[in-house]
Amino acid sequence: MNKGIYLALFSIGLAQGLKIPIHYYKKKEWRPELFYQTGGMPSSHSAGVASLTTYIALRRGMSTFDFALSLVYGLIVMYDAQGIRRQTGELTLKVNSLDELIEKIHKDESVGFKEAPPQRLKEMLGHQPAEVVGGALLGVATGVVGHLLTKKNRKL
Repeated sequence: MNKGIYLALFSIGLAQGLKIPIHYYKKKEWRPELFYQTGGMPSSHSAGVASLTTYIALRRGMSTFDFALSLVYGLIVMYDAQGIRRQTGELTLKVNSLDELIEKIHKDESVGFKEAPPQRLKEMLGHQPAEVVGGALLGVATGVVGHLLTKKNRKL
């Protein structure tokens, strides 16, 4: 794999790892499982695409096809992360609360058969705009540092 891929994957892992202390700072609740979940601050999607785009811009230049492709792809990923996926998450919150309401209504009635409890839908799917910006800034910083660290190895 090339250095851009390693850098983007590192940036994604770093963003996922930062979700744990940031959540602890905000909520005073230690949740290491956040490393494996979507949503939250910072957006690992944004961090990954921003670090790759930054690295390509610094390494190959902004007038290259590589940079244009990475930038457009990155903007689509970030838009999707805060748009459609966020709306899906908000809809899921409403569906889960509706399930709780129906459960409260049914407690007064007896049911003749045993029903398997439905699994709750995952509520944290997308990102708030600030989480996307946070991930993008982390990605740009990672891209710049990655470029500077690999600059010595460039063949002129």
